[in-house]
Amino acid sequence: MAKKKLYILLRISMLTAGFVLLMNLNSALADPIPGIDLQAIGTDNPNQVVDTVRILTLITILSLAPAILIMVTSFTRIVIVLSFVRNALGTQQIPPNQVLIGLALLLTFFTMAPTYQMIKTDAITPYMAGQMGQSEAMEKGAGPLKDFMLRQTRDKDLNLFIDMSSEARPANREDLSLGVLVPAFIISELKTAFEMGFYIFLPFLVIDIVVSSTLMSMGMFMISPVMISLPFKILLFVLTDGWYLVVKSLLESYH
Repeated sequence: MAKKKLYILLRISMLTAGFVLLMNLNSALADPIPGIDLQAIGTDNPNQVVDTVRILTLITILSLAPAILIMVTSFTRIVIVLSFVRNALGTQQIPPNQVLIGLALLLTFFTMAPTYQMIKTDAITPYMAGQMGQSEAMEKGAGPLKDFMLRQTRDKDLNLFIDMSSEARPANREDLSLGVLVPAFIISELKTAFEMGFYIFLPFLVIDIVVSSTLMSMGMFMISPVMISLPFKILLFVLTDGWYLVVKSLLESYH
């Protein structure tokens, strides 16, 4: 008798749920469905064509924004140095990649703030106010960015790309094109980042050597030196306020 009542209640529940679902489906079908219509219409007005090309160019630039952020800002040096710190400590995935990249982005925004402010004052604000054209605004905006990259780029790297390019050697550094300046800036940033990473590795390498030698002298071959040296490296990093020193060194390297 109890099973029969349970079966009846189950059927009533299923019928009720089906009725509610059917009512919701009918109400959803009664509402108009928005349509999307994409058409390519010919025009005799050149201004409309120019506006379309500008929109496509803007979309392309936005899609390349992550690459631009990496190539022409301080992000490359910062994220590599922070990765060296984690590898030197030997803490595997601590801090996580999200934390390192987030910290690198914040430090990038901090170091690039003066350059962005100059670009905003010299190019973006006058362009938005209609005081200059697009080409002039791009030329004005590239000036502060070039100045930033030139301060961090070695002459040796600049000469490499100038000699390998088909461009004539400019009269001064400020006349360099971005096609020559950006790759020279990137390899200079890589060299500087690896130099800083080497100095970060040295004290932790000493700890690893001392711990490994101690374990071998004691005949403790079955114990991994990494497990023993890791607490000492973390202790050294904390006592010296390592994150403060690393971030301070990174910020001072751009001033």
